[in-house]
Amino acid sequence: MSKKITNREDDYSQWYLDVVKEAKLADHSPVRGCMVIRPNGFALWENMKQALDQMFKDTGHENAYFPLFIPKSFLSKEAQHVEGFAKECAVVTHSRLQSVDGGVEVDPESRLEEELIVRPTSETIIWDAYRGWIQSYRDLPILINQWANVVRWEMRTRLFLRTMEFLWQEGHTAHATKEEAVEETLRMLDVYKTFAEEYMAMPVLSGVKTESERFAGAVDTYCIEALMQDGKALQAGTSHFLGQNFAKAFDVKFQDDDGEHKYVWATSWGVSTRLVGGLIMTHSDDHGLVIPPKLAPVQVVIVPIYKNDDQRQEVLDYADPIYRELKDAGIAVKLDNRDNYKPGWKFAEHEARGTPLRIAVGPRDVKNNNLELARRDTLLKEIVTRDNIAGRIGDLLETIQSDLLQTAKNRRDVRTRNVDSYDDFLEEIEKGGFIYAHWDGTAETEQKIKEETKATIRLIPLEDSESGTCMVTGKPSEKRVLFARSY
Repeated sequence: MSKKITNREDDYSQWYLDVVKEAKLADHSPVRGCMVIRPNGFALWENMKQALDQMFKDTGHENAYFPLFIPKSFLSKEAQHVEGFAKECAVVTHSRLQSVDGGVEVDPESRLEEELIVRPTSETIIWDAYRGWIQSYRDLPILINQWANVVRWEMRTRLFLRTMEFLWQEGHTAHATKEEAVEETLRMLDVYKTFAEEYMAMPVLSGVKTESERFAGAVDTYCIEALMQDGKALQAGTSHFLGQNFAKAFDVKFQDDDGEHKYVWATSWGVSTRLVGGLIMTHSDDHGLVIPPKLAPVQVVIVPIYKNDDQRQEVLDYADPIYRELKDAGIAVKLDNRDNYKPGWKFAEHEARGTPLRIAVGPRDVKNNNLELARRDTLLKEIVTRDNIAGRIGDLLETIQSDLLQTAKNRRDVRTRNVDSYDDFLEEIEKGGFIYAHWDGTAETEQKIKEETKATIRLIPLEDSESGTCMVTGKPSEKRVLFARSY
């Protein structure tokens, strides 16, 4: 365990912050609640972005960009939407500053005729644009994604998990029929689930949110939920069926092939840099960050070990062909030949940064045509022959990827259980984890459970389960729903 990283069992919150710091992922900024994403953190986000972007394009979506500033009147057009975001909006009221006594202040003469909202989400500005894009059924569907930043005025923040400004993608699609829009909503939910499990090695459950938890302005909100090591749930992605709410608010109609004018059907969906926080809390340990190989900016680091200049040249001559062989095989490899740091320091640095695999090469390895492999996830080491190293490393990276997913699945499954009585629920929720229990479907019962336990309904499973009676009221329940405390 790194002396700079708090033990998870002692203080999980501090452990998380220590991992972010020691892995050099992000820093707090001078602006309260915002963060500076450092190169290591941004490279990880870029890899996530690249994988997701390709998945979006493979399902027919195109990228576009819409303004950061939204006229205040736009948010008033959809009542549920404005109510949901009203308390989180940053508002621009003036257009310039003026110099005063060596400093600056807002020029009172520059007050805007209409205030501008700094983008909390883009439904309103995008649907205003769609009104001009859509006239006929031939213009549909519109399948647009935007990579952007958003601002939500959060009072309690934590790096990556909840910040006032964060990076994300938001998909916004328009369809001729309800069936097409619902199909799109579920398709993108499946894209998120596939990404979380195949790239992040983070197992997730999927389902639909309750009415009180759904996105402001949506008809239905679907989500994926992951379980973190401390037993709390993390909402890792959402996909919303918006019905015709925004089309009606912005008067977006199309002429169908029968000549009738109809309102279009809409979806929106998004994930954010919160996924970086989810990755940290799913895999990392008391030594630092652990990154699944598919998302690692550096998958393999080669650390040469030598005592003098003669050994240095001998070891580097041996290590360089290994580096080139791995690079030619498409592996993200780094040769750490910095002379001003000792090997032990390099080992600790790459361990804290989560590099999946480390190769150590010294004079003895040169002599024996060997090298030492060390896995970041298990911290296990082995001496292997130099022969066919690219194939061996490629196979090992795949093994690490699948092992991380299986370990996380096992941890989640152990902490997932069914509960039938409210007394048992009150006891079990203190242990953390996922709990399936019956609920009578009312907002009153949902709120009572939330107030008394700080647990929320994370999702209603899409698949059928046995009917029963609500653990609180004894009223009929169609299926078990998923409860947890969350971030």
